[in-house]
Amino acid sequence: MSAKSFSARLMRATAIGSAVALAITAAPLWAAEFTFNEKTNQDMARRLDMPVYLAVPASARATLPKNINTTDRLIEFKHPDAKGAQGDVGLRLVVAKRSGFGSRMAKSGLIQTGDIILTFRPEWGGGGAYPNIQMGISHTGLAYVKDGVARQLDIPLNGEYLGSNYAGNFDSEHYRTLKFMHIIRPRGLTDAQRATILAWATRINSQARKIYPSKISFNDDYNAPKYSSGKPLDFVQHLARLGLGQNPSGETSMYCSEFVWSIMALRNCDPAKTGDAFKADRIPSCVSPVMEPLPATGTYMSTRTSGAKIGLAEGPLMVIDALKLPADKRDPLVESIFEENPKALAKMSSGHQTVAKEMAPRFTPLQGYYKNAAAGGWRRAQTLVASTAFRSQVPENYSPTSYLINTLLPRTNRNRTMDYVATVMFE
Repeated sequence: MSAKSFSARLMRATAIGSAVALAITAAPLWAAEFTFNEKTNQDMARRLDMPVYLAVPASARATLPKNINTTDRLIEFKHPDAKGAQGDVGLRLVVAKRSGFGSRMAKSGLIQTGDIILTFRPEWGGGGAYPNIQMGISHTGLAYVKDGVARQLDIPLNGEYLGSNYAGNFDSEHYRTLKFMHIIRPRGLTDAQRATILAWATRINSQARKIYPSKISFNDDYNAPKYSSGKPLDFVQHLARLGLGQNPSGETSMYCSEFVWSIMALRNCDPAKTGDAFKADRIPSCVSPVMEPLPATGTYMSTRTSGAKIGLAEGPLMVIDALKLPADKRDPLVESIFEENPKALAKMSSGHQTVAKEMAPRFTPLQGYYKNAAAGGWRRAQTLVASTAFRSQVPENYSPTSYLINTLLPRTNRNRTMDYVATVMFE
C-alpha cells in the first residue's frame, strides 16, 4: 500500500469516526426536558414577580414528550407561595431568544398549528380585581406552522400585529415588545383538522390587507361578543366567506379572542371542499365551537361534578382552590385579589386601565362569592345561588383569559377542551 493510499484511508476513517461520535453526542445536546432547580427557581420568581394565582396547577398541563428537541432553556417553575401547599402550582417556562424563534418552536413541537397564543403580562398581578381576574392576559392570537416555521395570526389584521410584511413571524411591534406568552393547546385536534386550520389561516392572512378594516374590523368591547346562545354563528360564516374571497355584503367586527374562536370553529370545514356551502344562507353543519363560551361564574365550585362548568371570573379562584390551603392562609390570599395597587395598575395600557375602572363595580360582589366558594363545605349552597345571579348579568363569552381558564377544570371534566403547554419567556 502506497503512503498516499494509506493517508487517504486514514483520513476517511477519521472522518467516519468523527461523524459517528457527533451522532452519538448530538442527541443529548439537543434533547431537553422541563427541569426544576432551586437557584433557577428563585431567579425566575424574581423576574416574574407575580401572585401565585396567575400561575396554573399541574393538572392544567398538556402531556409532552420527555425529550424535546430545542436549544431553548426549559424550566419547571414552582411558585414560592405554593411551597408547603398540597397543590403543585407554577409554570413551564421556555426561556427563548427571539432570533430563529419560529423555526425552533416548530421543530420542537412546542408550538403547533391550532395552538392558542395568549399575551401574558405578569406585571399586572396585584393591580386589582380586573387585572387579577384576567390572570394578566391581554391578547389572543392563533398559531400555525407553515414551511417549518411557527407563525401567528391576529386581529387587528395589520402591521402592528402581523408585522410589516404581514408574515406573522412573531416579529411585529406587539410580539417584538412582548416578554411573556402562554401556549394553550386544544385537545384532540386531528391531523386533518390541523391541516384545515392551516388552510384557513393562510387564506385569511393573504386577504388581510383587502378585508381589514372594511369587511372585518376590530371590536374593542370585550363585553359584547357576537355569540348568543341559540343564535346562528353568522359571524363565523362571514369570516369564512372573507377567507374564501367571496366578498360578502356588510361587515363584522371581532375582538382578538373572538377571531381565534371563529377560526377554530372552522376546523372541520375544509375550505377547498366547503366553499359552496358557505354561499348559502344557512350555516354549514361543519361549523362547531372548539370551546363553549364561558358564563360569568360556573357550577364547578359548588357541585364538583364531571359536567360542571367554569366561569370567566373564576380563574384565580380555581388556582387558590388547587392549593388546598388552610383558611388562615387562604382567606388573605382571596382578599388580595380585590385589593388595588396603583403602581401595578400604572403598568397597564391606558385602554386596559379604563376597562378596569368601568368593570370595578361588577367585581365588588365577587369578593363574597370568592370567599364562600373557596371555603366550600356548607357554603356551597350560598355559592350556587350567588353564581346564578352573576350569570344572569354577564353574557357568555370567550375572553382572552377563557382559554387558560378552561385548562383549570379537572382533566376528566367533559367541558375541558384545552391544555396548558408552556409559557415563553423572551430573553
